[in-house]
Amino acid sequence: MKQLSSLDTQFLAIEDRRRTGHVAGLAIHDPSTAPDGTLTCASMSKLLRERMHLLPPLRWRLIEVPLGLDYPYWVEDDRFDLSYHVREAALPAPGDDNQLAELVSRLHARPLDRDRPLWEMYVISGLKNNYVAVYTKIHHAVIDGVSGAEITGLLLDVSPESRPLSPADPSVPERPPGSVELWGRALAGIPRSSVRMLRSLPRALPNLEETTFSTIPLVGRTSRMVGRVQGLARRDRGRVTRRAMTAPRTSFNRRVSPHRRFAFGSLELQRVKDVKNAYGVTVNDVVVSLCAGAVRRWLVDHNELPDEPLVVQIPVSVRTEDQAGTYGNRVLMMAAPLHTQLADPVERLKATSASMSELKERHRALPADLLSDVNHFIPPALFSRAARATFALATSSVGRPTWNLVVSNVPGPQFPLYCGGARLVANYPVSVITDGIGLNITVMSYDGRVDIGIIVDREQIRDVWSLLDGIDVSLAELEGAP
Repeated sequence: MKQLSSLDTQFLAIEDRRRTGHVAGLAIHDPSTAPDGTLTCASMSKLLRERMHLLPPLRWRLIEVPLGLDYPYWVEDDRFDLSYHVREAALPAPGDDNQLAELVSRLHARPLDRDRPLWEMYVISGLKNNYVAVYTKIHHAVIDGVSGAEITGLLLDVSPESRPLSPADPSVPERPPGSVELWGRALAGIPRSSVRMLRSLPRALPNLEETTFSTIPLVGRTSRMVGRVQGLARRDRGRVTRRAMTAPRTSFNRRVSPHRRFAFGSLELQRVKDVKNAYGVTVNDVVVSLCAGAVRRWLVDHNELPDEPLVVQIPVSVRTEDQAGTYGNRVLMMAAPLHTQLADPVERLKATSASMSELKERHRALPADLLSDVNHFIPPALFSRAARATFALATSSVGRPTWNLVVSNVPGPQFPLYCGGARLVANYPVSVITDGIGLNITVMSYDGRVDIGIIVDREQIRDVWSLLDGIDVSLAELEGAP
């Protein structure tokens, strides 16, 4: 039995009939390299069954503590039914990208069943070129980007032939705890909650402006004041502080509907690297700048371009090497300016590079467990309510939003991978949106490509494919700049 962290629990707490907390991937496979030339629901089920002992999170079921007195637990599902989780779908002719994106939009909008392990897989046939898509969604409470890549890596091979596997553990699944045991654990955890809060105060208080708590009036000002006092006490006059950022309001910064739109596409990684080398920046700088250019074009087309930059959330992993294979969430959500206010693509790239360098400095200065430390301020019994209230403040119709969108860049392997012998052609991320942040652009590099997945609220952004086109246009502008 494994207890969720406060950050894991936060992804459960924000869910309601409009918002979901799962992330997903849309993998495109070429089955012609498989031994029998196919990739089917049956063959995926067989592969999963053979490797399930290597993938413990796929067998975890959520157990809630009575009255929410403590964080929930993961227990191994003694009624695990693989056939429930692996499903089959097909596109009608011609099986184009728009049809696939529409199917994924609808699948992604559906919440996961909390009475079962929190994941689903759809094997989708009928694509052009006889390709097969595998759409897999899993709750963010189970994984973050790094641990999700670990799970994916256990399902993929570096050649069409399957690798040798370690033997399965013959142990019997543990008995799920009863209500009395959960009550006992919750009551015993109350003193520990107070101790955790006291220990976290010195680290968390000066950094609250980097968290969702910054939405609460006066919190940001108090955080900066405490940071200055601590810096003087330590004679630390070089403390890295976050620049003041105020997010303008756009049409994708409202309450989200229950419905989604998705678009996906790819760029050649070498084109991105050529721009990186030409301007002496990083690949991540180029990616974020391309997203800024695409969003700027969309804002101009809809007469919404503000004079100041947008504020973007960028996930930053704080997982250490010794935390590999532990699953759960080890991530900081950091804010940075997205320079949509700059028309010149080169100026935009240079400003983005400077902002990303500043973000890296702030990241190095922050405690790795900042979000956990901050969440320890709230007793577990009140945590879900507090998390929802904090997000409600962040998206209040009064004043400005706290953030505008999410942009994430995940580096991946630069060599071919295979699933059941079928070559992985592309791997498009499908991420999370929530109230106030109705636009998420996630980028993942793989085998010489940059695969892009854009998820939006269906009511807020109706022309999501134009954002994808804008990324390609922004890259072409940088390639053609003098």
